[in-house]
Amino acid sequence: MNKITKSTIIGGLAGGIVFAIFNAGLDFYHGHEFSIWKYIFLALIFGISMGFVTRYNIKKKLEKDNKD
Repeated sequence: MNKITKSTIIGGLAGGIVFAIFNAGLDFYHGHEFSIWKYIFLALIFGISMGFVTRYNIKKKLEKDNKD
């Protein structure tokens, strides 16, 4: 795997998991019911979004470094 792919996967996983844990903590604090499917869905959607953002940022940085 190349650097862009590894960073995309790690950024997506880390972002999705942290976001889902944060939301679970908020729901627990407010006394809402725990639903594993809700947090899996949140982790997937946010993780995929963060993966795309990470990929975009790395590609832009590499293009800028190659241009200079």
